[in-house]
Amino acid sequence: MIHAKQYGSSGPSLIVIHGLFGNADNWHSIAQALADYFTVYCIDLPNHGKSDSMQDATYPKMANAVLDWAKLKNIDTFYLLGHSMGGKVAMQMAAMAIPAQIEKLIVVDIAPVDYQPSHTRILEGLKAISGTEITSRKEADTLLSQYEPNLAIRQFLLKSLNRNEQSHTLSLSVDNIADSYATILKKPIIETAIEIPTLFIKGEKSDYIVADYQAEIMASFPNASFKIISGAGHWLHAEKPLPFISLVKRFLQ
Repeated sequence: MIHAKQYGSSGPSLIVIHGLFGNADNWHSIAQALADYFTVYCIDLPNHGKSDSMQDATYPKMANAVLDWAKLKNIDTFYLLGHSMGGKVAMQMAAMAIPAQIEKLIVVDIAPVDYQPSHTRILEGLKAISGTEITSRKEADTLLSQYEPNLAIRQFLLKSLNRNEQSHTLSLSVDNIADSYATILKKPIIETAIEIPTLFIKGEKSDYIVADYQAEIMASFPNASFKIISGAGHWLHAEKPLPFISLVKRFLQ
């Protein structure tokens, strides 16, 4: 089952999909800002947040789970926005959806290409937390710092740490994510060009979209346009929320 948070109740539907190790709450402030214009649904992907766990989490399986959720909620047509891994899920949904179901697509700082592994140590750190009785956030951060030196990245990862009666646990199916990691690095399966109007938004300082990927993007998304947010890295929506929100509104409206 897919868990989602709804913001607003008027205007066209906008489904927002977070990236690897994230959850719906990462998009809270963005969703609040957009709720005046859209009915925003921030979802937890399988193995993340409050959604069900999923073994062998391929892009078709994750895309199908979100499309099934939309059908269950009677959301017949919608705008779609996905960041990082969520952007790949969104691209896969666009490849699988019925015609006109997705009206416009926004892909945030990811391309339909294969990527090299870059989260191996993070996965080791999250496994260490999962295998330890954690009594405080500080204890989890100390443990994670042995695997990930960047404080900002650790703070992002520890947003998935929830306090129970006795201990703290992660709202991530870490083993399933680790087992699916090689698949997550792959590009989505797109067999025919997708005609949906699509906006790719890149962070200027991010290397997740580079000039070499433009040919592959245009082959799969011939109606693609591109915007760069200056001074921003991969988490551009968190780093530069106002220009990000402005781009989203302008493209969708």
